[in-house]
Amino acid sequence: MAINHFFFESRYLQGNTYVDVILPDLPRRLTAEEFYRSGVKYPVLWLLHGTHGDASDWQRRTCIEHYACERNVIVVMPSAQNSNYSNWENYAIGYNMYDFVLKELMPIIYGWYPASDKPEDNYIAGLSMGGRGTMKFAFNHPELFHKAAILSACPVDYSQLSPDNPNPVLNTTNYRMKNIIDNAGGLEKFLDSYENLWAICEEKGPKGELPELMFAVGTEDTLIYENLKIFKAHMDELGFKPYYYVVEGYRHEWRFWNVAIEKALDFFGLEKTGDSVF
Repeated sequence: MAINHFFFESRYLQGNTYVDVILPDLPRRLTAEEFYRSGVKYPVLWLLHGTHGDASDWQRRTCIEHYACERNVIVVMPSAQNSNYSNWENYAIGYNMYDFVLKELMPIIYGWYPASDKPEDNYIAGLSMGGRGTMKFAFNHPELFHKAAILSACPVDYSQLSPDNPNPVLNTTNYRMKNIIDNAGGLEKFLDSYENLWAICEEKGPKGELPELMFAVGTEDTLIYENLKIFKAHMDELGFKPYYYVVEGYRHEWRFWNVAIEKALDFFGLEKTGDSVF
């Protein structure tokens, strides 16, 4: 398996960043000429890390390199800091992660790598914060992705929030949520933005306007499991039924994400080729 550590200056992040790209490996049955000059365009998995992470997380802590090699898929892993995969125009001189992925990273991958830009060949997945990023891109731009896997994350109903609501999501000690709302320009603008994933899913899901979705969680994940049950019950009422992958005993942890990402590859329909050299 070939891994490309790609460092460059991003116009949307206003500085240097790096992306790791896993590329299909030369099969033993082919010559180098046959493989590298084939002109083949491979499916792409956009794989997003969680809070405190970077582009190296998935490689260091899971078997994603092995899984990708088995299935001949390009895996693109950007570094997003703790941006929540949002635009932060008021941070320093600007750090627009949402636009970076859509307007800069995707053109780079499609233009410089043997990557298919067909929606039916593109998949997106992520864990925790990366799961929220996955929902953000898949829900707001369903035309770009065939399927999406949200690991240890789910939409939350913010419709009852108000500045006076004691809901902990607005507690001033929850700096992330407070900053996200402030960044959107206040609660009203936040609820009407690409950040309000519950409302977007509520609107598009029952109409069949979203990619196929997989939600994965461990039953001991105190951050997500109960919220996912609430979300599922509401979506069931609306007649929208994504695929749910719930595993007993796992928490918000890498042991679970290593299992869940392989399950996601199965869900995507990326079959094992038998070319793995591992």
